[in-house]
Amino acid sequence: MNLAEIEAGLPSQSVTTIEAPFPRMASGKVREIFDLGDALLLSASDRLSAFDVILSDGIPGKGILLTQMSLWWFARTSGIVVNHLLPDQEGEFSRRGIADRDLRMRSMVVRKLRPLPIECVVRGYLAGSGWTSYAKSGSICGINLPPGLRQADRLPRPIFTPTTKAPKGSHDEAIDDARGAAAVGEALYQRVKAASLALYQFGHDRALEAGMILADTKFEFGTDASGDLVLIDEVLTPDSSRYWPSDSYEPGGSPPSYDKQFVRDHLLALSWDQRPPAPRLPHDVILRTRQKYLAALRRLVAGGAVTA
Repeated sequence: MNLAEIEAGLPSQSVTTIEAPFPRMASGKVREIFDLGDALLLSASDRLSAFDVILSDGIPGKGILLTQMSLWWFARTSGIVVNHLLPDQEGEFSRRGIADRDLRMRSMVVRKLRPLPIECVVRGYLAGSGWTSYAKSGSICGINLPPGLRQADRLPRPIFTPTTKAPKGSHDEAIDDARGAAAVGEALYQRVKAASLALYQFGHDRALEAGMILADTKFEFGTDASGDLVLIDEVLTPDSSRYWPSDSYEPGGSPPSYDKQFVRDHLLALSWDQRPPAPRLPHDVILRTRQKYLAALRRLVAGGAVTA
């Protein structure tokens, strides 16, 4: 599938509820998980969350863009860590009778694994909650940083700053290495940390070639029956990452972005306590957010195939 086919398949209205002819196992902030028996169908809706609150307004086609970008990155990071995708996604859809084009474009057929109870955040630049923490204490997740850094400054080296995996509607909590190791075991924690840092560095370098800076990102992992580490969920998308245009990057403020920071900035300007219900998004904010997600995919793909 190429970029033109993806753009042609984007809906004009948000798809915030996904139906499939399989048992629904779980419903997250963005994704729906269906049980295929020997595998899972992971489908991304157009729902948008900010500050761990699901907004009333979705972004038309966002789930398709997230899925297609994840497929692009999964294909290129499999040499770093194996991922949850079953081979031949189109063949899997056909074999299981999944014919609806929209559902196929926003879905992945994946292995059944045991998810780890932490989210794996890597930061290469000082932004978001990392900037807030640094401004208060000079550190992030117990990692002391040099004094005098500005918002959006590049860190001396990328840092691993995991969080708890909070239930839907709750806020994730930043944790240090000791709590992370206690949650999953010391040996597995070190593997997760090393894989996360390697994935971030690879993503940062590839994004820079496409004219973007990968400021920070979040990964999720699971383990299989043998205890092997597997990359799951989504990877290096505008929902899980902070992307900035490299040609206009300048530290000292919040740079323009290709991700939902645009929505966060809009919401921060309002008198909202970051608790449900969230304010409705203006039409222009919805359109510009979709344009940002699409622009990130366009830069990465640059006219080539997204999936084989």
